[in-house]
Amino acid sequence: MTDLSANLLIHPSALQPGDGIWFATPPGFTSLPLDGLLAPRHSPEADTFREALEPLLSSVPDEVSRQNFIATLETARELFSPLWAEGTVHCALGVHRDDIGNGDGSALLSLFTVTWVDTSWAPRGVTAARVVLHDDVHTNIEYGDFPSGPASFSETSRTPTAQSGFPQQSLLQIHGYLPHPDGTTLALLTLSTTAASHREQYREILRQIARTVTFEDPFATDAGGERS
Repeated sequence: MTDLSANLLIHPSALQPGDGIWFATPPGFTSLPLDGLLAPRHSPEADTFREALEPLLSSVPDEVSRQNFIATLETARELFSPLWAEGTVHCALGVHRDDIGNGDGSALLSLFTVTWVDTSWAPRGVTAARVVLHDDVHTNIEYGDFPSGPASFSETSRTPTAQSGFPQQSLLQIHGYLPHPDGTTLALLTLSTTAASHREQYREILRQIARTVTFEDPFATDAGGERS
């Protein structure tokens, strides 16, 4: 995976009443309609989902590779769809090339989501710390100060049960917890992938995104109509 720190793309999230989050993603991420991620095949929502991926699919050089890539995307959709949670306001598919070390040049898939989580009121630093301490499933915990305020990061690993019907692949999830200034909500940024061998690269991608987060509308205008 090459350096993805340049040319960040701004994506305002869906707005909740009175609140919002704005952030940037590195190249390689394609925003997806949430209802399409969960929709049955051949449904109108699934068609919209495929339309959102068309620019990505059109970049595949030949039809055989295209069909293989579509099959890979469908497997990824089945694997990632259970990750949707109430409060999720944004998701994007990450497609990057396995081009470092002994990488074979194949496509690495990830899913980036942003989810609003309600919390009991506390100072933001306390919220960032306690959110990863309530159970023992979090690993590689770290804390830091970011432009949007205090944040914490952790990792979890999960494998679907055999009864779930989903592919039996271990899924690495890297989480970023950014408390909102209101003290009662936090933005949960999650990057999920089966490419666990690239843990450090994906963790740095999530840090990059977290550094761009703001809870103040960067596109707002002041009373005189000027952009702030």
